[in-house]
Amino acid sequence: MKNNIAEYFDETSDLLKDKIAVIAPRNNRMLTFGQLRQMTDTLACEFRNSGILKGTKVLLMLRPGPEFIATVFAVFKIGAIPVFIDPGMGRKNLLNCIRKTSPGAMIGIPLACWLKYFFPGVFRSVKISVCLGSFAPPSAIKFYTLLNRQGKNILFKCEETKLDDTAAIVFTTGSTGPPKGVVYTHGIYITQLGIISKTYGAGPEEIDMPVFPLFGLFSVALGMPIVIPDMDPSRPANADPEKIIEAVTKHNVTFSFGSPALWKKVCAYCIEKNIKLPKLERVLMAGAPITAELHEMLKKTISPEGVTHVPYGATEALPIANFTGTEMLAETAAKTAEGAGYCIGRPIEGMEIKVIGAVDGPIEIWDPSLELPQGQKGEIIVKGPVVPPCYYNEPEHTKNAKIADSNGNIWHRMGDVGYYDEKGRLWFCGRKAHRVITTNEILYSVCCEAIFNKNPDIARTALVGIGRPPSQTPVIIVELEPDKAPQTPEKYDQMIVELKKIAASSEITSRITKFLLHSEFPVDIRHNAKIFREQLSEWAAFRLK
Repeated sequence: MKNNIAEYFDETSDLLKDKIAVIAPRNNRMLTFGQLRQMTDTLACEFRNSGILKGTKVLLMLRPGPEFIATVFAVFKIGAIPVFIDPGMGRKNLLNCIRKTSPGAMIGIPLACWLKYFFPGVFRSVKISVCLGSFAPPSAIKFYTLLNRQGKNILFKCEETKLDDTAAIVFTTGSTGPPKGVVYTHGIYITQLGIISKTYGAGPEEIDMPVFPLFGLFSVALGMPIVIPDMDPSRPANADPEKIIEAVTKHNVTFSFGSPALWKKVCAYCIEKNIKLPKLERVLMAGAPITAELHEMLKKTISPEGVTHVPYGATEALPIANFTGTEMLAETAAKTAEGAGYCIGRPIEGMEIKVIGAVDGPIEIWDPSLELPQGQKGEIIVKGPVVPPCYYNEPEHTKNAKIADSNGNIWHRMGDVGYYDEKGRLWFCGRKAHRVITTNEILYSVCCEAIFNKNPDIARTALVGIGRPPSQTPVIIVELEPDKAPQTPEKYDQMIVELKKIAASSEITSRITKFLLHSEFPVDIRHNAKIFREQLSEWAAFRLK
């Protein structure tokens, strides 16, 4: 019985030691599983010799690459706890996350290591710094010095851990509130490994391009070689499509998990240039609702036998449901366009998902009477082996997000609203926090926005509320396609008139009378797809004073 996620990496590396594990086109590097294992074992040995021990929280601030993969598994092997924080969340949030976790060590690029000197109070707990790159601070240990210190054939046996031991702390992006550290156990990671293999066919016969770097850890542990794309992972919408296409075609990529913002850009380029990606057979997308248009674009671009998947979940519980583009286009896309929400499929084996009445405060104990009947919209909750027990050092947030049952199991409140249809499929209607509650009705963001998004001149829309529930005023904010922005006041007025006509065409939106145009929506830093509706709400309130 394996109780440490790194044991799966060791087993895979032993079986596939001469097979390519990591390809990094940016600097033209390739490592076999055997070489990656050697790097991992050497680092584990040297990290422990440097004072990083079992239970030490280790702040990791490295760019995607072989060193990142080897470092994470080395930290797992020691039984230390990596802390993952998106650097793109902004300096204030980043420093707050570091302060909350009080890491005992950090391993990062020079810029990250120098932060310790500019913010000594925040980094007071950090006693050990390892720097990967030139211009290391004077007190930092140089990464490559450690890597070259040991001879070859070093073997490092994983520290004994339990399935419910903390394996990592992974911070949310903060797209709907302050970033929070989610406590992952080794058992959760091992369960996710099994789900990814069974549900999505990940394994040694595939070649992966993980646009989200942490997903690459699962791929390598499953024996699936990874191609690290030449892009900024915190800005997928800004990726160069030519570089992505080159990586996919040159290295025969068959599998990829990434943001819809990236795939929309890549597919548009491929369709314009008549480029096909015939070896790419599985594309997983998450982070925001995936449109029928994007599924159609991928259908035209990837292998004729290719399948697009939409795993549903969050940092706090992933994946918990799955849906395919094939089923969406055949059965649910038309309903989505009419305001039914987005179908997100059926629960993955082992996950139990329910819909309960939306409650703003904590729910301490599960009661079956909370569950809503099929077809009724409410708050989505989940119970299963991928649900983490708590947020790190956040008792109030944990209290508001978790529900205990009489058997000691934990339900996680997803913060999303949705419902079940007659076929047992779950539908997503938006974030609970993004509902607009008026004196007459509750409006759901995803449902209302779909009515307007059918207009070809509109890139995307955002429903926001001005004022306090239950007396909010609904406003639709519109981001037009780049070449459709009105250039004169008359054209602007015509667009507002058109938006009013669209609103009147559906019972769902017929009582919305306020509309604004926005040049470019603020979005999350992990997927570049989640709209920051809270920011837009403040902007709209100011504009409509």
